[in-house]
Amino acid sequence: MTAGTSVAKDVPAAKRHRRRMILLPDGEKTTIPELVLRYLLLAGVIVISIGPFLWQLSTSLKGVGENLYTSPPQFLPSELTLENYAAVTDVIPVWSYVGNSLFVAFFNVTLTVIGCAMAGYALARLRFRGKLIAIGIFVATLLIPQESSMIALTQLVNAMGLANTLVAVFLPTMMSSISVLLMWNAFLAIPKEVDEAAIVDGANVWQRFIRLGLPSVKGTIAVVALLAFMGSWNDFLWPLLILSDPDNYTLTVGLNYLQGTFADNPRIVAAGTMLAVAPLVVLFLLLQRMFFRGVAEGGVKG
Repeated sequence: MTAGTSVAKDVPAAKRHRRRMILLPDGEKTTIPELVLRYLLLAGVIVISIGPFLWQLSTSLKGVGENLYTSPPQFLPSELTLENYAAVTDVIPVWSYVGNSLFVAFFNVTLTVIGCAMAGYALARLRFRGKLIAIGIFVATLLIPQESSMIALTQLVNAMGLANTLVAVFLPTMMSSISVLLMWNAFLAIPKEVDEAAIVDGANVWQRFIRLGLPSVKGTIAVVALLAFMGSWNDFLWPLLILSDPDNYTLTVGLNYLQGTFADNPRIVAAGTMLAVAPLVVLFLLLQRMFFRGVAEGGVKG
């Protein structure tokens, strides 16, 4: 009788313990405290990463009569206005700088995707002497700071007669080691049987690269293109060194004028920052599915 009573008491306890577990959409089981902790950590990351962006956006929409340094800070503007954005366009030729940045970004993205795709395919799918050495060189260049090579790049660009041109802005940065390694890892995930079948059918290297390789790594190409666009669009130091004519300034260099002209008006500086960040946000929202698919593309090999 005592044993039966003990078993009967244990059954409700097991049911109560089972009720405390929560089944997540991915099939994982967790408890309520663990789930709350996850959401708290996620909220902290969101505040740290997105908080400054939202604060800049709020500052750019505040009117002249609002105090930006109230305590506690006022996040939502009480005098919503777009005059700060109009002031930016009145002071500097924003749309001319945007055109220069788009020109540089277009060629940088195009040349980066083409060059890194070919290099990654050669490293992953072709056999040649020194392949391991080449891979090691690409990995080693990741350890070299970009600033350490700018003097040599400046001398090279001047010797080529490209100083103070937009071509000099994107030409030295059109290939990056990380993009080559991303493409290399993506092409490695393609089963070898695909190449073997193509070779039996008489396909040459270029046909295998264009018809089989590239369609299989579309996600990684999107990642490389987005990284190239972000790097080109946000680049400040290299265009500042190589460009001397204000007509050729990119957007990041041109917005630097706001810091000196309107050093006492952070509203206009914030509006200029939003103009520079907006294309990146829009592009990421459009390509986010391909971006995350590309990040995981080389994780599982067929």
